[in-house]
Amino acid sequence: MKGTTVNEFTLTDHERALLPSDDDVRFFAEHGWYLSKKLFSDDEVDELTAAVGRYYSGERSRRLPTRPPRLAYWTPEHGDVQRHNDYVHYESDGIAKALLKPLIGAVAARLAEADEIRVFQSTLIYKPPIAEEPSNVVPWHFDKHYWSSSSSDRMLTAFIPFHDCDEELGTITMVDGSHLWEEVGSDDSATKHFAERDADHLENLLTTNAEHNGTTVRKIPMIIPKGHMSFHHCRTYHGSGPNRSTRPRQAISLHLQDGDNAYREFPLSDGNLAFYNHDSLVRRTADGRPDYADPEFCPPVWRS
Repeated sequence: MKGTTVNEFTLTDHERALLPSDDDVRFFAEHGWYLSKKLFSDDEVDELTAAVGRYYSGERSRRLPTRPPRLAYWTPEHGDVQRHNDYVHYESDGIAKALLKPLIGAVAARLAEADEIRVFQSTLIYKPPIAEEPSNVVPWHFDKHYWSSSSSDRMLTAFIPFHDCDEELGTITMVDGSHLWEEVGSDDSATKHFAERDADHLENLLTTNAEHNGTTVRKIPMIIPKGHMSFHHCRTYHGSGPNRSTRPRQAISLHLQDGDNAYREFPLSDGNLAFYNHDSLVRRTADGRPDYADPEFCPPVWRS
C-alpha cells in the first residue's frame, strides 16, 4: 500500500502470550466468536483515536482512485446518523498503522487456522449518542452474504472499539454458534446491505434458521474493554442495538481474509454476477479476475 510501511511478521514474547490458546481456537470453531486479550495498549488506542479525529477533520494520506458503486462513505452533510467509512486503512496511514499490527493478524490466523491473513476491508463506524436514531440499530446479518464473490469460508472480522464497549453503547452482539447453521429461507436479497432490507424480515429469518437447525437464537453481547477486540466468523449472525449512552460509540470493523481467498464468479438469479467494491479497484490476475491479494488495497497483516 502506497506510503504505508508494513511491520515485519514477528511477535515479541509478550505478544505471543496474547495469542488464542488451543482451547480458544476450539471455542471459536464451536461458537463462531472470540473475545481477545488486550492487544492494544492504552497509548495505541489513543493514537488510533487521534488519527480517526484527523480523518473526520478531512485529513487523507491518499484518496481512492475511483469511487466504487457501493462505497460506504459518511461526510458531514449526512448529519448525526451512524457513520460508516470504508477503506480507512487505505486512505489514512495513521489508522493503517494500528490495523496492520501483526498481532491482530496472528490472532486471526490462529482462529482461522490459516498461514496468511490479509485485510479485506476496514470500516470506520461512529454511533452518535442518540437513543432514538434508527440508523444506530444494525439488523441481524452475516458478512459472507456480502462477500459472495470470495472463495473462502474462513474469512473473519475483528471489531475494534476505541473505549470500553458495552450494551448501553450498542455493542456488537453475536448469535452463538450460528456460523454452523445450514441456511434456509434466504435468496439473492441476502447480498443486499442490511440497511436496504427489512429488519423484521431479518429477525424472522434468524428464528427460521435456528428452528431449521434444531436450536434457538442465543444472543451474546460482546462486553469489550479498551484495547481488547472481538473476532467473529464470516457466517456468524450479528447485529447491534441503539446507543443509549451519553457518548459516541467509536469502532472499526476490520474484515480479514485468509491467504487462500480469491475472487470467484458467483451468479445471481437475475443473471448478473455478485460484485464487491474491490472489483473496481484492485489489480487483475493473469486470467483477468480481480486480485484480492493486491497489496495496495488488501495488505497482508500476518504471514507465518
